[in-house]
Amino acid sequence: MTPPPVRPEPRWPAGLALLAVGGLRLALPESLSVGPDWLLLVVIVALIIPTPLARRAGNHRLSRILGFTVTGIVTLDMIWSLGLLVAALPARKESPRDMLVSAAALWTTNILVFASWYWRLDAGGPGQRELRGTHTDGAFLFPQMTLDPQARRTMGEETWNPGFIDYLFLAFNTSTAFSPTDVPVLSRWAKVLMMLQSLISLATIALLAARAVNIL
Repeated sequence: MTPPPVRPEPRWPAGLALLAVGGLRLALPESLSVGPDWLLLVVIVALIIPTPLARRAGNHRLSRILGFTVTGIVTLDMIWSLGLLVAALPARKESPRDMLVSAAALWTTNILVFASWYWRLDAGGPGQRELRGTHTDGAFLFPQMTLDPQARRTMGEETWNPGFIDYLFLAFNTSTAFSPTDVPVLSRWAKVLMMLQSLISLATIALLAARAVNIL
């Protein structure tokens, strides 16, 4: 019995997540942003639009370069804004409302940015995962990977591959529980990224708590 054909993973959730990051940037005051508040969104759109075009044209290398470039830009922008937010806390340069909104926006951005990194890096990226047909080896041990072949056939998961939502769930758990919960981490690079994500999440949550106490 031949396994069912592999369904290509939709890429639009990853692009939508990056667009959401650009939208969240609009919530930050100008003092916590590099350049105009709309600049990051314009850069994201400019890099996202040619990415699927390059992939459809068969230029997968260019598609990967564009994907890594836009993810790297939003990561640097987030870290820079977080640094400015931390520096602004003791100086009280921003209003309490702006501080709370900025911390919440950066906390959400942190989830979306690291979900994008996990999605792009795990097992060679979405393209390589699709070529393998089924996901059996990677930086994360998803529950579906622990099923025996017979159980996977019974459940219709013979060609299961993690999608962006799976990595978004992983990133959300890392930022809220500071742990991967049901998805063990196997790779060292993934452990480093998850430690960095947890550190950023802890910093933003601490800022929220500090400002809330100060307001009270």
